[in-house]
Amino acid sequence: MRWIRRHLLGVVAVLVLVYLFIPIAVVAVLSFNKPEGKYNTSWNRFSLDGWTNICGVPGVCDSFMISVRIGIVSTLVATVLGTMIAFALVRYRFRGRSSTNLLIFLPMATPEVVMGASLLALFLNLRFPLGEITIVIAHIMFIISFVVVTVKARLQGMDPRLEEAARDLYAGPRAAFRYVTLPLVAPGIAGAALLGFALSFDDFIISFFNAGTVVTFPIYIWGAAQRGIPVQVNALATLVFVVALLIVLISQFIGSRRRKALANEISQNPATIDALLPKS
Repeated sequence: MRWIRRHLLGVVAVLVLVYLFIPIAVVAVLSFNKPEGKYNTSWNRFSLDGWTNICGVPGVCDSFMISVRIGIVSTLVATVLGTMIAFALVRYRFRGRSSTNLLIFLPMATPEVVMGASLLALFLNLRFPLGEITIVIAHIMFIISFVVVTVKARLQGMDPRLEEAARDLYAGPRAAFRYVTLPLVAPGIAGAALLGFALSFDDFIISFFNAGTVVTFPIYIWGAAQRGIPVQVNALATLVFVVALLIVLISQFIGSRRRKALANEISQNPATIDALLPKS
């Protein structure tokens, strides 16, 4: 019982991680499969056809690049707008602030079917042609809420005395924001951007309602599932996961190296602190 109490949390954490990564592992393994028929659902034999001929099936790479392009544009716009909204909600007091906080959560709580159908009715009433632009507009609308919540949580957890200390050391508003506030909030903004891109790239329901003739990657997979998903889809999905994992690991590694280097430099030369302080 003593051993169980000591290692229970670690065992549960490992089991949860295994449970989360099993579907990803299945997708990665099936990307090296050579299926007998048109359905790539069971292991047959090892093959690299899905990786060496990743654009061999018509429409796979085209739909993939459309989803990437829509995700990048939607994420950039939603991150900028959501970050500004989060700063306004945390740092300023204004009339309607409580109502704004409540309204921010509505897109997150609204079912995607309702949002997709409502946006479709809006675009049709405005006689706005459906396509990539309507998908981008729709994605921005629901990504902003997630960005605001993520950045807002980072701002609320930041110690305001750090900015006050920068002001006491004769840093102007812009210098304090550039050298103190922005570096502290940057991880939250980066996390919000990654989350927003994942939500945009993965979205099917809202995109399906407002895509018109445009075929995004999730829409392509939905259509291909009726006649058999090709191995190239598994390869592209594995590639996206590996790239996202590398980005996270590289950012963590760079941040850890910078913190260690700064700590060593300060410990060896205390005058470094004065050099790091922004000049007025």
